[in-house]
Amino acid sequence: MASIFAISRCSASAYQRAIDYQSRPQRFHSLSSRAAKSRFIRLNNLTRNCSLSSNAAPFIVADDEKYSNKQVISITPRLYDYILANVREPPILRQLREETANMRGSQMQVSPDQAQLLAMLVQILGAERCIELGVYTGYSSLAVALVLPESGCLVACERDARSLEVAKRYYELAGVSHKVSVKHGLAADVLKSMISSGETCSYDFAFVDAEKRMNQEYFELLLQLVRVGGVIVIDNVLWHGKVADPLVNDAKTVSIRNFNQTLMADKRVSTSMVPIGDGMTICRKQ
Repeated sequence: MASIFAISRCSASAYQRAIDYQSRPQRFHSLSSRAAKSRFIRLNNLTRNCSLSSNAAPFIVADDEKYSNKQVISITPRLYDYILANVREPPILRQLREETANMRGSQMQVSPDQAQLLAMLVQILGAERCIELGVYTGYSSLAVALVLPESGCLVACERDARSLEVAKRYYELAGVSHKVSVKHGLAADVLKSMISSGETCSYDFAFVDAEKRMNQEYFELLLQLVRVGGVIVIDNVLWHGKVADPLVNDAKTVSIRNFNQTLMADKRVSTSMVPIGDGMTICRKQ
């Protein structure tokens, strides 16, 4: 694999390893293998490319030949500000985002550019029946509900009653409550109930942003509910970059890493992993 990919935020552990190597340049001459010397060079490159400054270089060159030395965009704070300036965020969504920013767990809210992409996927699909697992205060579900036709329906599952009350209040303010079927409870239980009720293959779109260690079970249940040609989107597949760091092996990271690997080999869907927000994988049911 290429030594340097697009890096939105360099992991502290990777950056520290690079600093450690760079501080001992004599190590380069004592390295015996070509691979070890190559790793030393890559870590030196990492210190140049990993920067907390908003003036960091806007791209990174992958130095492995099989990637053709592709220049890949790295999202710096300045560039991300530019991206957000080009998001068409409805006033009601902005109001919800700003209110949620003052709440506990506000980092769980999807970013405006993610919500815009979700809404566009729903529009491209011509979706009328959608599912969301993990509503929080409703930013992503509201973005989807706003673009659904008047006859559309979004099943919104959330286990936290307090945050769900915020979401319901904004559905009312936006005039989309009639499109949203709120389900307070565990997402897997809701999905199993929908399957038991004969709703298999009747949904066009699903977005998963719930308990990460349950991703595989959610995915299997959603494959039963989503029609052929329908789309399932899974959030947080890059998990702050931890999935790519072999030194990070906590239960949640390993679960996401294993899910990504399993999904890659799953021929029931076509997939595209996109580095937006904390990473999203878009799956189309074959």
